Amino acid sequence: MNPDLRDLYQQMIMDHNKNPMNFREIRDATSRAEGFNPLCGDHLHVYLKMNGDRIEDISFEGAGCAISKASGSMMTAALKGKTRAEAEGLFAEVRAMLSREPGMPVNAEKLGKLAVFAGVCEFPLRVKCASLAWHTMMEAIAPTGKQVSTE
Repeated sequence: MNPDLRDLYQQMIMDHNKNPMNFREIRDATSRAEGFNPLCGDHLHVYLKMNGDRIEDISFEGAGCAISKASGSMMTAALKGKTRAEAEGLFAEVRAMLSREPGMPVNAEKLGKLAVFAGVCEFPLRVKCASLAWHTMMEAIAPTGKQVSTE
């Protein structure tokens, strides 16, 4: 990855960590889920307010590393207003990006700003940090009543 692009991506992640978007509880959420990364201690709650099949509002709160918090922030911004199917599709794209071999291309058109996490695949222990909010969101969309764990 181009060093200038890597620096830009790192800056975006740090900005979202310091000033996360949608970092709050939705008191009248129609669904919520809890996620935990025992390896580094990330612990998040994701709140969804669905209007039929559409995500009317989405938020998160909790404590975690910069990658985990930035991922939750950018995820909520990307998913607000999307349908359940669109959210599931974007989850699949993010999961593919995070689990690909380093250096392999990403679908930047579908990922948009979420492509800032493309370099995370170079650090296998950080993949769980970046994916925790996404797995927790999937539990909120289709609740099983279980706490999400990246273990």
